Amino acid sequence: MATERYVVGDWGTSRLRLFLCEGRGVILDSLDGPGVAAVKTPFDELFESMIRPWEALHGPLSAVLCGMVGSSIGWVQAPYVACPAKPEKIIDACIALRAGSVHIIPGARCDNRFQAPDVMRGEETQILGALTLDPTLRHGRLLLCLPGTHTKWALLEDGIIFEFLTAPTGELFAALRDHSILVPGEGRAAKTEGAAFEQGLKQFNDFPQAQVLHRLFECRSRLLNGEFSARNAAAFLSGLLIASDVSGALQLFATSMAETTVCLIGDPQLMQLYAAALQHRSCDARQLDGGGASLAGLTQVHQYIASRVETNAV
Repeated sequence: MATERYVVGDWGTSRLRLFLCEGRGVILDSLDGPGVAAVKTPFDELFESMIRPWEALHGPLSAVLCGMVGSSIGWVQAPYVACPAKPEKIIDACIALRAGSVHIIPGARCDNRFQAPDVMRGEETQILGALTLDPTLRHGRLLLCLPGTHTKWALLEDGIIFEFLTAPTGELFAALRDHSILVPGEGRAAKTEGAAFEQGLKQFNDFPQAQVLHRLFECRSRLLNGEFSARNAAAFLSGLLIASDVSGALQLFATSMAETTVCLIGDPQLMQLYAAALQHRSCDARQLDGGGASLAGLTQVHQYIASRVETNAV
C-alpha cells in the first residue's frame, strides 16, 4: 500500500512555506509563497493553484496550515483556544475548509500576569511539535522561550500550555535600529553577535535595577565617545534588549519554574543570543529548531485528524 501524502504549511504574515510530506513528516517537496499580508487573490484560489502540480502527480491532498492564515486577515478566522490549552484541545478546535480537506490550526489566548490579554498564532504549533520531539517536556512545570519578532514565554504544566507572555523584542530592535539615531545607517546591516552584544548583556546585568529605557541612549553616547564603531552599536542594542527580555521573564516566572533550564524554540542564530543571555543569568538552555518543531507539530495535527477520520469511517 502506498504511503499517504499530504501537505502542511506555515502561512505567516510575510511568508508562506508549504511542504509535501509523507509518513511521519518526510519532506518530498516544498514551495514558498506570499505571506498573508501580501495576498491579493482569494486564499482558496491561491492555495489550490500552488498545490495543483502536486495533486496532478499524487491525487487529492489533505492539508494542515498554521499561522496568520487563521487570523482576521487570513483565509478564515480560527478562534483562539483559551489557556490552559491541552494539545488535544487545540487540535479539536481546528477549522475545516475545502470540504474537510484543509484544516487551519487555531492560536491560543490567555490573560497574562499583568492582567492583560495575550495571544499567539503559529507558536502553539511549534510547542505541539516540541512536545513530540522532546517528550520530557510533557512532564512537570517548564518554561519555554520562542524568540522572534514577538518573543513568546510560555509556561507548560505536564504538556499543557498554562499561560504565556509576549515581548515584542525583535520588533522593537528593528524599529530602533532602522528608524532612530541610536544606530548609524552604516551599522544597520551589522551582525548582532560578538563582543559588543556581550557587552550589552553585561552592562544590563551590572545594573539590574535600571530600566532598559534609561540604558538605550548608550548605543549613541558610547559611539560618540569613541568606544563603539557604527557596526557595534546595533549589537550592543540587541544585547540590552535581549538581556532585558530574559531578565524580566525569569523574574516573572521564577517561582513557577521547576528547574533553572529554559527550552528555546526558534531560529538557531537567534537562540544562540538568548542562550548567551540566559547563561549570564545562571540559567541553562535546551534548544529545538523552530522549523523542525513547526513541521513536527503540523504532522502531529495531520496524523490526529487522519486517525479520527478513519475511526469515524469504521
